[in-house]
Amino acid sequence: MTDQRRVISRVLSEAHDHPDVEQIYRRAVALDPKISIATVYRTMKLYEDANIIDRLDFGDGRARYEENREEHHHHLIDVNSGAVIEFKNDELEEMKHKIAAGLGYDLIGDRLELYGVKKGGVGKATKA
Repeated sequence: MTDQRRVISRVLSEAHDHPDVEQIYRRAVALDPKISIATVYRTMKLYEDANIIDRLDFGDGRARYEENREEHHHHLIDVNSGAVIEFKNDELEEMKHKIAAGLGYDLIGDRLELYGVKKGGVGKATKA
């Protein structure tokens, strides 16, 4: 692993949001000014192909990324603020398995993204 890839890995592991390539690049350059945007794009593609990161599309025209984690979770996207809230729900997990079983399938994976607006105003969650 190159030093530049280590910096990009650090940026990803320290991210508490779902950054796009431009955000990752800006954070990486703050740590190592020699990193180019092309290096970030190549590294993200490499990490995606190696299943180290997940590429997410929240409908805003830019790919977002998060580290591929063992824990299963979903996303709620506030369409006004762009905030991305990660959540887990046992009831939902059970329902997904029941739906798949009712259709004659064993559920082996899923991805759920909900889009909404905060009741009473703009969301307060951390913007992704």
